[in-house]
Amino acid sequence: TERMEKRFMQAAAMQIIYKGVFQWFLKLIVGVQFTDCRFLKKEKQFIILANHNSHLDTLSLLSSLPGGLLWKVKPVAAEDYFGKTRFQASISNFFINTLLIRRKGEKDSEHDPIRKMLEAIDAGYSLILFPEGTRGKPEQMGKIKSGIARILSLRPEVKYIPVFMTGMGRSLPKGKMILLPYKASIYYGMPALVKNTDTHEILEQITSDFERMKEKYQVVIDEEEE
Repeated sequence: TERMEKRFMQAAAMQIIYKGVFQWFLKLIVGVQFTDCRFLKKEKQFIILANHNSHLDTLSLLSSLPGGLLWKVKPVAAEDYFGKTRFQASISNFFINTLLIRRKGEKDSEHDPIRKMLEAIDAGYSLILFPEGTRGKPEQMGKIKSGIARILSLRPEVKYIPVFMTGMGRSLPKGKMILLPYKASIYYGMPALVKNTDTHEILEQITSDFERMKEKYQVVIDEEEE
């Protein structure tokens, strides 16, 4: 069918773009170090949760994934930024596989971000989410918003994977358009299930995961900079 052909074309295009072009560009020009995440192939479905410091984040995360998974993973992105026009939305959807959500303005049931994410999960997709909701300061994790806890409380059988990224906010700082070569890294945590469906406890569980990762990998950064 036409839909399957389009899916096949998208899967092939994403493999070429992210594994054949961007991964090498990010490695050689920006200095991004990719940790091995082939373990993701064993996971049927997951939600990647990552700290957000730069527009490089989504690009780097997609480039880090096993190529065969790319078409099944949807980065959650702001419609007002990645889908301002119908053309821009279609480009974002095809090449980045975005799930566009409304951050501002009218949010009826059709545009409810939680509902859209649940529908994508129920359709078999995995998600990439930045639970802080916006780009923060380099190497810092802002307060995690409640949206992810609501999703995991409603789909507790879906594993989440904490990912801590370093150096991205220095390579492409917020508000800047110049790419600076800087040693950046992507560290994957292990897939985990929520311990219960209480949203406050889910938030505490995720926050403590990130605190442990930051503690572990911040030490690496500090030692390298000394």
